Amino acid sequence: MNSRRAIITSVGHYVPPDIFDNHYFEEFLDTNDEWIRERTGIVERRFAKDGATSDLAVPAVQTCLERRGISAEEIDCIIVATVTPDMFFPSTACVIQRKIGATNAWGFDLSGACSGFLFALATGAQFIESGMHRKVLVVGADKMSSILNFSDRNTCILFGDGAGAVLLEASEEEGYGLLDFDLHIDGGGEPYLHMRGGGSLNPPTADTVENKMHYVFQDGRSVFKVAVIGMAEVAENIMKKNNLAAEDVRWLVPHQANLRIIDATARRMGLSMDRVMVNINKYGNTTAGTLPICLSEWWEKGELEKGDNVILATFGAGYTWGSGWLRWAY
Repeated sequence: MNSRRAIITSVGHYVPPDIFDNHYFEEFLDTNDEWIRERTGIVERRFAKDGATSDLAVPAVQTCLERRGISAEEIDCIIVATVTPDMFFPSTACVIQRKIGATNAWGFDLSGACSGFLFALATGAQFIESGMHRKVLVVGADKMSSILNFSDRNTCILFGDGAGAVLLEASEEEGYGLLDFDLHIDGGGEPYLHMRGGGSLNPPTADTVENKMHYVFQDGRSVFKVAVIGMAEVAENIMKKNNLAAEDVRWLVPHQANLRIIDATARRMGLSMDRVMVNINKYGNTTAGTLPICLSEWWEKGELEKGDNVILATFGAGYTWGSGWLRWAY
């Protein structure tokens, strides 16, 4: 078994400054603060008024690099998880590489929807563990406001904009880093959560715009039923696989889609909510940004310590879902 492990050696995140609380939607939608809070746990979210996904990612990356005390030229690879790339091509990884001056890095975008960051983390870890690369940046970033239909109360209230980044390097000590992961997809979920327009199936036309095909569509009830089971199961499974009891887990880092799904996952794992990272109340669902933003915020607060067992769990469009087991290394 390969003893070389990929550890997270730095974190960073960025959210736009403009806050939109639930009362904002009361002005033009048939909804209210109480209804949104009760069903989702969301109180407010951030929307970027200007710029693109890369403009969210760059300050998160710069914070990550500054905390590690390294320059962008030292980065070997940049993996960007996003469903809202700046453009179809070049990749947002290319855009970020240029903006931060990572002249020695290659990279690519990865589309895994809300599971994208975990998929990218597992991918980046393989580059480190194989010895191919020494420093890999993994970014989860989405400007969801760019694909939201603000006349659809079922979706626009759920999402926010934000980005998080982590730096992966090889462990100098055994027993730390990304120790295991369990990733899944099921294309049968496509009808229930998707964006129909913009790709080769439905390229942009006057008709696709008129028919609102360039916005997120979600069958909320169908997605909730599958997500509440899937995320809880995959989190519990990785614990069982690695003989982890509830008391062994310091933190659950769940995808921030719905507080009820988060609560169900914690209960399935036997964890009290004081051991669960929750910021959905502040940011809503930032899609690929949720997990790294949590990690960065909790590290900033001094609540992540070396040796902490951390379980990552997520569920998203595709369907995509997965879990990961980290032992925090710094």
